[in-house]
Amino acid sequence: MRRSRQPRRQATLASLAAELNISRTTVSNAYNRPDQLSPELRDRVLEAAKRRGYPGPDPVARSLRTRKAGAVGLLLTEALSYSFRDPAAMRFLSGLAESCETAGQGLLLIPAGPGRREEDAATVVQQAGVDGFVVYSVADDDPYLAAVCDRHLPMVVCDQPREVPGASLVGIDDRGAMRDLTEYLIGLGHRDIGVLSMRLGRDRSDGIADAERLRSPNFHVQRERIAGVRDALFAAGRDLQALTVVERFEHTEKSGYFAAAEALEVNPRITALVCTTDVLALGALDWARRQGIDVPGRLSITGFDGIEDALREGLTTVRQPQEEKGRRAGALLMKPSRGGVATVEMLGTELLHGKTAARPSATDLPTSGQ
Repeated sequence: MRRSRQPRRQATLASLAAELNISRTTVSNAYNRPDQLSPELRDRVLEAAKRRGYPGPDPVARSLRTRKAGAVGLLLTEALSYSFRDPAAMRFLSGLAESCETAGQGLLLIPAGPGRREEDAATVVQQAGVDGFVVYSVADDDPYLAAVCDRHLPMVVCDQPREVPGASLVGIDDRGAMRDLTEYLIGLGHRDIGVLSMRLGRDRSDGIADAERLRSPNFHVQRERIAGVRDALFAAGRDLQALTVVERFEHTEKSGYFAAAEALEVNPRITALVCTTDVLALGALDWARRQGIDVPGRLSITGFDGIEDALREGLTTVRQPQEEKGRRAGALLMKPSRGGVATVEMLGTELLHGKTAARPSATDLPTSGQ
């Protein structure tokens, strides 16, 4: 009676090493550190592995052995889909991905956006198989941030929050950049200026931001950009109580559209809208055009970020190096400073004088004595 043929056992790292009469380390190096082998030896290992159906070292086993996951976790303050919709976030993500790719690291996106239950934070972050975290523009009271800190892994913060103990930081001078932009508008002759802002806290709020709301926002970036506007107005002797600030929870052009309408309804004397992002500014620009309002003749509109759509529109804005932010955040995470001392890198910005800001028309200027 003919015996049935036994299925051939799949090759393992150990059996492949024994067959080739080399060490297990040599087989592993053929996959993970090819520069340690001669081209001939590596080809010999890979050819034998292909013939025997060996897929390579088990990444899970390698992770357990080396205590390295081979991936970077990116903590986002928005829903996952937002990262692929928001132009500034996409540019940051592109820069970070480039940095990870150069270092041979993977990238795991961890959305901490609105609508997620706070009790999920610890579980989601604890289960993330990463070697460190990049925290991108998160509120200072976000429970996901607290969960990340509890992991005690290397961490780099981009933009916000500031002063996280032990974390390096990559950012810009939001306040100074917005102050320069507002001073430019004041120099053109604008007296009544309105601000359209992204959300100031994790709670849902749409509408006029009162003094109390402006005093306690949880998002450093928006707080600093509005503070820059106020700095310039104060230096020019303007009444800060008269400043109209409209907040929108969702960051979309549609939000900018309706925020612009609300700002001008509350204060029809406004001759310039300072938007804390280009996305909001593009929405405001669309609203003005649909109302037949001349930009910049009757209304000047400015943004912040320097995204491609804004540049195509000729928007007066502040350009910031989003991709470089991502690259630097990745580099700092994967090459921490000696001694574990946190590093702070502040990147430069550029004021772009586009075609959406100009001197207000004569009918909008105050008369003598006003």
